[in-house]
Amino acid sequence: MASPLEQFTIKPIVPLSLGKLDISFTNSALMMTLAVAAIAVLLVVSVRRRDLVPGRLQSVAELSYEFIAGMVRENVGDEGRKYFPFIFSIFMFVLFGNLLGLIPGAFTFTSHIAVTFSLALVIFLGVTTIGLARHGTHFFSLFFPHGAPLAAAPILIPIEVISYLSRPISLSVRLFANMTVGHIILKIFAGFVVSLGAFFVLPGIVPMGLLVGLTALEFFVAFLQAYIFTILSCIYLNDAIHLH
Repeated sequence: MASPLEQFTIKPIVPLSLGKLDISFTNSALMMTLAVAAIAVLLVVSVRRRDLVPGRLQSVAELSYEFIAGMVRENVGDEGRKYFPFIFSIFMFVLFGNLLGLIPGAFTFTSHIAVTFSLALVIFLGVTTIGLARHGTHFFSLFFPHGAPLAAAPILIPIEVISYLSRPISLSVRLFANMTVGHIILKIFAGFVVSLGAFFVLPGIVPMGLLVGLTALEFFVAFLQAYIFTILSCIYLNDAIHLH
């Protein structure tokens, strides 16, 4: 039986190199491309007709739009409207990456720390740049809570700086760890179904039932992790804009 960790192996599909640099088109890159293509197709096709009574695809697109718009409005305020396209893109990219990874034989690119950390780093640098551009050096007041006694500065400032710098790490590890662990558990239970069901039908029913339940749970986790990743991005953006 293949190792549960084998599903996370990055494999080149089109080997390419630039000098000593490996720039091969991999299974991870393929799934990212498919995720972007699926999002584009969903949004373009769903709003093409713009029916007064929306169909299924149009309803999905409109619900996604309203869901993220409400998230931005509640967590960032009116000033967050200009950043809606970026927040919406982050949510859809992570969500589709999580969901496509549940297809048997597919590669889950959100289960790799290199991908999740890159996304988190872009968010962290973007939010920091926005904060500095809007507030200048006053942005650094974020590291000293308003109303705190000045004598506590030597303790509070290092804690706040470390907490701020750890944001991309916590944001990326949360998504990466949840997707990795979930897929490992699914792979293990799938192995139980094959090994038990291959010789005895009845013993394989219990693992099969658990596998179905775990798969349903993973669909919920896929959405939940995309939601958490996005809402934390909104909270970080709100801190940069309002210095909360």
